[in-house]
Order: sequence, then C-alpha cells, then structure tokens
Amino acid sequence: MLKQRLPEALTPLATRFGLSPFYGDLHNHCALSYGHGSLENALKRAKRQLDFVSVTGHAYWPDMPVDDPRVRHIVDFHEVGFARLERLWPDHFDTLREAADASFTVFPGYEIHSCAHGDLTILYRTLDAAPVVKADSPAELLAALGAKVPGDALAFHHHIGYRVGARGINWASFEPRLGPVVEIVSMHGLSEMSLGERPFLHSMGPSDARSTVTHGLAEGHVFGFLGNTDHHSGYPGSYGHGRSAIYAPANAPDALWQALWQRRTTALTGDCAHLFAAMGEAPQGSIVPAGSDALAIEAVGGSTIDCIDVIRNGALAARVSPALDPRPIVPAGDGAFETLLVLELGWGGRGTFHDWTGRIALDGGEILAVEPRLRGPEIVSPLEGEDEVAPDEAIEVAGGTIRFALRAHSNPNNLTPTTQAIAARVRVTPDATVEATLDGQHIRVPVTRLMEGALSGNTGPIDSPAYRFHPMPQPQAYQWHGTLPVAPLTPGETLYVRMRQANGQWSWASPFFCR
Repeated sequence: MLKQRLPEALTPLATRFGLSPFYGDLHNHCALSYGHGSLENALKRAKRQLDFVSVTGHAYWPDMPVDDPRVRHIVDFHEVGFARLERLWPDHFDTLREAADASFTVFPGYEIHSCAHGDLTILYRTLDAAPVVKADSPAELLAALGAKVPGDALAFHHHIGYRVGARGINWASFEPRLGPVVEIVSMHGLSEMSLGERPFLHSMGPSDARSTVTHGLAEGHVFGFLGNTDHHSGYPGSYGHGRSAIYAPANAPDALWQALWQRRTTALTGDCAHLFAAMGEAPQGSIVPAGSDALAIEAVGGSTIDCIDVIRNGALAARVSPALDPRPIVPAGDGAFETLLVLELGWGGRGTFHDWTGRIALDGGEILAVEPRLRGPEIVSPLEGEDEVAPDEAIEVAGGTIRFALRAHSNPNNLTPTTQAIAARVRVTPDATVEATLDGQHIRVPVTRLMEGALSGNTGPIDSPAYRFHPMPQPQAYQWHGTLPVAPLTPGETLYVRMRQANGQWSWASPFFCR
C-alpha cells in the first residue's frame, strides 16, 4: 500500500498504450562527492517514496575557473569532491546493487560541469561496474561513452536556464544522441520560459531566455522533460524540488530506459501526479505527422487541479479548469467516492524542529494507497551546514491504519516550507470520519468538515509545532480527462501540456513534435 500507484481505472488513456507512471529522481547528491549524507541513507530515503533513483556524483569540470582567486573557495570544494568520487566510485556499485530490488530501480550516475556547454548528468543502464567517462564537450562525451559503455549510457542537461557561459545549456552544442530529455525544473528553478513561479535564486545567477525550453523548442530541438531535485543533502525526491514520472510497462531497468529514450516522461515539482497526453495513436514525446488535430489529456492531481494548459510553439493555446469544465475519470456517484487525505506537519518557532509520532485511520472509509511527501534539509552548498543527525523516519500502513514517526523543522522564513506530509488516496462515504492521534492529541474530523476546507491545529500555544489536514477534493476537482480539438499541426510545430495544482505543485508532459 505504501507507494502503491494509481490503478488502471484512473489511468485508462495511459493503460491503452500499456503504460503506467513510475516516479523518481535522476539527479541528486550526497557525500559520495560533495554534499551531505551517506549514499546508504540517500538510497534508503529514496526507496521510501520513489520507484527509481540515481544518486549523482560530481565528477569533472574542464573549464573550471581555477585561476580566479575570487572563486577559489568554490574551486576548492569541487576539487575535493571530484577526488572523493574517484576514490569511492568503484565500490559504490556494491551499495547500489544492495539497494535495488524488484520494486526499486537504481541507475548509476555522475555529472560533468561546463561553463561553455552546460552541465550534464550521465546515467548508466546497468549496475555493472563501469568507469567515470570524462569529456570536455557534448560531442566528445558522445564519442567517449560510445567507446567505453556502448549502448548503456545517456546524458541530459540540467538547470538549463542559466546563461551560456554560466553553466546553462548551449543549444548550439546540444547533442540529442547523448540523451532524449532535459531537466526543466529542480531546486535551482524552472527553465520553461523567461518568467514563472519558480525563478532561479541560487548564487550562480538568474535565468536567461535563450537557455530555456521555449527557446530550445523554437530552434527545432527534440527532447522530453524531466524534473529532479538536484538536492545536496542525501535526500532524493525531497518534496517540492522536482521529480520525474516515467511512463513505462513496468518498473524495471530496461523498461524505464527504453521509455526515457522514447521521451515518455513528465516533469513534476512534488506530488506524484499523473499527467499524460496522446495525439491519435501517439503518446507524449512522440513525433507526429502534419495534420494531427486532436489532443487527448488525462490528469489525476495530488491536490485540486487549478488548470491544465496547452502550450503550442511556446504560447498558451488552450486552458481548461475542472472547476469550469468538470470531467472526472471516475465520477463520485451517490455513495462512496475516492478522494485525497493529506496531513502536513511542521511549523513552530524559528530554528527548531519537532519529532512527530502518530497514527491516522478512517471510520467509514478505506485507505487505498499512501504517498510520502517528505523533505530533506535545505542545504545547497557543502560550505553550508553539516550532515543532519536525525532519527529514522517511519511510515507504515497496516490494518487500515497509517503509523508514522517524522522529524519536521520549522520553516526558516515565510517563503520556504520545510514541512513534512503524508498523502493517501482513500475511499470514503459522506458520513465517514478521519481519526488521528498526533503526539498523544486525539483528533476526530468528519469528512464533511474537510470537504469544506483545511483544518489546522497546534500542539500547544502560539509558535508551537502545528498540523494541517488539507481539503478533501471531490473526484471532479482532482481528476480530468477529455479530448481537445486543435488546429492541424504543421511541420516544425511543438505542443505540450502542463498542469498547475491549487497547492502550488506543477507537472509538464513531454512535447509532441510535428515533423
């Protein structure tokens, strides 16, 4: 039940293509190179809430500004990190193999920085030991990987929005044969277009229009979308920073690998949402013929869906909202219905944390699946903070009850959330009740109350740790499916779908390319 994904009844369009969404993070860091936290703990945390992962080592930076004393501190920790990865890389395959199993796929990975060409994450298909392959440009990397690990490697650009020369993507040297996808969102920000809700705020600088997805598509490049965290605290999938959905027949290395190369991907910020599109017999990521004129969309949000946008040639072409045009995949009917139960934990005085223990159950309902929405420490640079010594997190589901033990830090400012959450897909009747115990405080909440809106409370007086039950949406609020007519596509055009949820989380399905 933990991490159990959506049933075919909620994914009929994807199921028609023999595909299911699997969720993971293919770009994140720990102390394997520079970063915080052990590889073992990173894999353990990933396994708790993801279907697949690659924990990334920092490996190489051919044009690092070694002669500029103003950035000597940056050069120093990169050189230390590169040396550490080189030392640990051969044996780290054993740790990866120990973590992988039939329900958790692990890919080895590392990254190469480049001011001139943009940073690249390199993935290997198998857990067989293979060397770190270094190169100074995408073209040289393509040749080197082909010689050393033929057919078993791919590479994708990440935090592409930085300007050329500041480790943003250089579309002039983009090499699609290296990999079929680019990372459009991470903790660095959103690289979709010039303006968006997730600006680039890292010390590396702001984004530039000519390094965006919009510009790359306009130039005629063909690529799918990934979201990853680029988290540096040994916490893959850290909620809200980025995740990827890969649409594949199974959660297995070869199936996921093939789906990546086919661009059957959706970039996410946090929730394990489902956003899938098709044009005729072509699923998202496909090259479609001229004249294609019908777009099928299927969406299941992790919260109420605000809007679903169709972006054609970089411009908004259509917008639908379930509030104005409700089309649930599985309507509520007259009796029991499926909805989302979300408990969020945290808050409290600045600079503090709280270790939560508790349980959640339903009286008059059934828990169908549980999705952890957990965050790691907000650390970007190895010069910031230290490895966190925290108790083991625990989320267990048994006998219709969710039991948990989680540490939640107080929010460091009024814009950065560090709360922890547990989400569940549940089936309830209108007279059902949510029963919870939070640190010994017993709470009984009618479902009808949560259908009105959120319910919050504290463990003590003002500034004490707090909890919040999110609103429970009706099916028509968090599900939508339908076919939209579009003017016939002509060669060179692109079209993709994105979704915004009321809780601030986003999804971007890989584009269609008319050729």
